[in-house]
Amino acid sequence: MADETDDAPPSVTSEPLTRALGERYLQYALSTIMHRALPDARDGLKPVHRRLLYAMRQLRLDPASPFKKSARVVGDVIGKYHPHGELSVYDALVRAAQDFSLRYPLIEGQGNFGNIDGDNAAAQRYTEARLTAVAAAMLDGLDEDAVDLRATYDGSEEEPVVLPGAFPNLLANGAAGIAVGMATSIPPHNAGELCAALLALIENPQADVAAIVPGPDFPTGGVMIEPPESVAEAYATGRGGFRLRARWRTEDLGRGVYQIVVTEIPYQVQKSKLVERLAQLVLEKKAPMLADVRDESAEDVRLILEPRSRAVDPAVLMETLFKLSDLETRFPLNMNALIDGRTPRVCSLRELLLAFLGHRREVLQRRSRHRLEKIARRLELLEGYIVAFLNLDRVIEIIRGEDEPKPALMAEDWSNGDSPTPVRLTDAQAEAILNMRLRSLRKLEEMALRQERDALTAEQADLTALLESPAKQWARIADQVREIDARFGRDAPGGARRTTIAAAPQVEIMPPEAMIEREPITVLCSKNGWIRALRGTQPLDAEVKHKDGDGPRFAFHAETTDRILALTRSGRAFTLSGDKLPGGRGMGEPLRLMIDLANDDDVAALFVHRPGVKRLLASSAGDGFVVAEDDLIAQTRAGRQAMTLAPGARLVVAAPVTGDHVAVVGENRRLSVFALTEIPELSKGKGVRLQKYKDGGLSDAIVFWKGEGLAWKDSAGRTRTVAGPELEEYLFRRASAGRMAPRGFPRNNRFA
Repeated sequence: MADETDDAPPSVTSEPLTRALGERYLQYALSTIMHRALPDARDGLKPVHRRLLYAMRQLRLDPASPFKKSARVVGDVIGKYHPHGELSVYDALVRAAQDFSLRYPLIEGQGNFGNIDGDNAAAQRYTEARLTAVAAAMLDGLDEDAVDLRATYDGSEEEPVVLPGAFPNLLANGAAGIAVGMATSIPPHNAGELCAALLALIENPQADVAAIVPGPDFPTGGVMIEPPESVAEAYATGRGGFRLRARWRTEDLGRGVYQIVVTEIPYQVQKSKLVERLAQLVLEKKAPMLADVRDESAEDVRLILEPRSRAVDPAVLMETLFKLSDLETRFPLNMNALIDGRTPRVCSLRELLLAFLGHRREVLQRRSRHRLEKIARRLELLEGYIVAFLNLDRVIEIIRGEDEPKPALMAEDWSNGDSPTPVRLTDAQAEAILNMRLRSLRKLEEMALRQERDALTAEQADLTALLESPAKQWARIADQVREIDARFGRDAPGGARRTTIAAAPQVEIMPPEAMIEREPITVLCSKNGWIRALRGTQPLDAEVKHKDGDGPRFAFHAETTDRILALTRSGRAFTLSGDKLPGGRGMGEPLRLMIDLANDDDVAALFVHRPGVKRLLASSAGDGFVVAEDDLIAQTRAGRQAMTLAPGARLVVAAPVTGDHVAVVGENRRLSVFALTEIPELSKGKGVRLQKYKDGGLSDAIVFWKGEGLAWKDSAGRTRTVAGPELEEYLFRRASAGRMAPRGFPRNNRFA
């Protein structure tokens, strides 16, 4: 009979959902932070880059070796070390080979590895790669126990926890990444300046490194215009940013005509998108001083900017483009890195440099101990060889006469010639003597062994003294830093600073309307929303052609430098530029092509914006408030919500505020007059109740001077004015129902 417990359900552990999710999400966050997003402060690499370089080293892809297919490299990385998708590994390989992405590329590529325009690299089966001298310096010492090794994800191989990193890669090439709750953004720097700062810190750990490293050195060059005090503060706190501009110059074309040539663009800006943005500014007339842009780049960057006329100041034009495009960018600084490979922390520039020096000292000590162990093992064998040479006949006799010569050799007391006390051979020495070839028994070999022993003994003494003296260790590290400086610093090929440090020029930028030629226009907008601008001051009542079923609605005079405000039934405000309105030829263009006007929405008011002027906004529900026209300006096509409407209500009034009293008339033809001071002034909102209705809603409202009376035009075109005692009959408090309008009030219930 089977045990009853065999079919029992497995035990179920119960725990709160918040705790279960919290623990698992914390594990995910730690994995993201430590294994994907943040670089190690010691070698400046993330795991994928470290495994990539190590795999290439295992494939013997040193700088002097032939190239190998990138697909072979990627296959080794994902098969042995990095159990993730091949796309992430190949992307890391491509970026490490791009001289416009890294200041000091770690991989030398052959084939199409992308370009500064933003074009992607070729597939991994078409490209080839090998390590650069910088990467070789990063890997130097791996065979000498410089760093710890750990098992790979499947336990079949070993990989380094961190690279020895003789090159200050973290600051020289920078890093960027986003983790859970934290991010890093470290710009690239000049290796020569970093080496100078490292040497200064070796002499004085409190040295002012910000005075030695004036700022980042981007691979694409450019001009950094961040003030020195801001740079120093950013390096001291580990947070901040740097303003970077394109490098440009003017080319004289003769007869006063010139063109601007951009030769370097900001870091991580795609040239193709930059050209597209500049062309869009020309098309949308947002940069009136710019006439055209061309890309004449080949191997180098060459963007041609043509000014509108020879009278345009090139400095003013460029300052305008810096504000409107990515010709000027701001690179963020957030020096967040893993200290000792475990603890994420935002560090100052000094702290990152000291972390690099601390790692280099540990590598030096480990390599020295490893070398001492090798020297000790070799000296042991050399002592045995020398004993064999001094007692050669006896050694041969034992070997020939004994069945087991090794124990006999170890049991014999031998003279070593340096001490009267006899010595005995160790197991390793006896084994080495037995494996010695006959040709090694010549006299010259004995002399070579003694010379090697003396040299190793001297090296052993030097390494022992080195490990016992911190001063000697720092002196050795300083020599290593000087060697890196000589190979990759400012005097090495390609090591000169590319990014110029300069102060921002003090150029007065004119507002866009000041660059537009000022001309009078007559703006016409039809009932169906077709808008156009006729040149000059045309009669507003002149007969113009419209499409079938359409007719006139708005007509007013303006200038090309004016901004036109459009208020819609839904309470949104839009802004149009007078110079961008379509010309008077034809029927114009639909207003919906210029602003994001909803299909079920329509224009309620269209007028010229005047600074300082105020408007009374009122809805069909009877709510309203006073708003300044300056608060109605919208910066985008989407406009801005000027008035919040009740369900089913619509904006019906946008009257100018010129007076001290307000007259409101409802659809029920009841008229109410009250003081303007009873209405609040808001920048946006719903407003307050203007008039109370039992049925219907608000029809029209107007602001007027009480002393001049309330005037309107009747159906015959005659002006009717209500003033004095007759007007007093219509004076009420705000939100009153009012009384029936006087005889002769327009049948459409409107004042105008």
